[in-house]
Amino acid sequence: MMDGNVLAGPLRELFAVDVTVADGRCAGCGLRGPVASLRVYGSEDGPGFVARCPGCDAVVLRLVRGPDAAWLDLRGVVSLRIPLAV
Repeated sequence: MMDGNVLAGPLRELFAVDVTVADGRCAGCGLRGPVASLRVYGSEDGPGFVARCPGCDAVVLRLVRGPDAAWLDLRGVVSLRIPLAV
């Protein structure tokens, strides 16, 4: 067994890409589609964003940024397929 530090490299590789092109699957209805197709509410001047499924309106993603940290909640996504450059 290893500790979570072993994930530093692989996660850095994943999140260094444009996640809006990633194909996600809604935990509510199973609809698949790119993150860019989600319905997003909020603004960059506000506390954050809430993204909802275009099929069932379930909350799929929440993103909140503070002055020194960001919080990303993906509990509404069953999986996220992120294309990698080869």
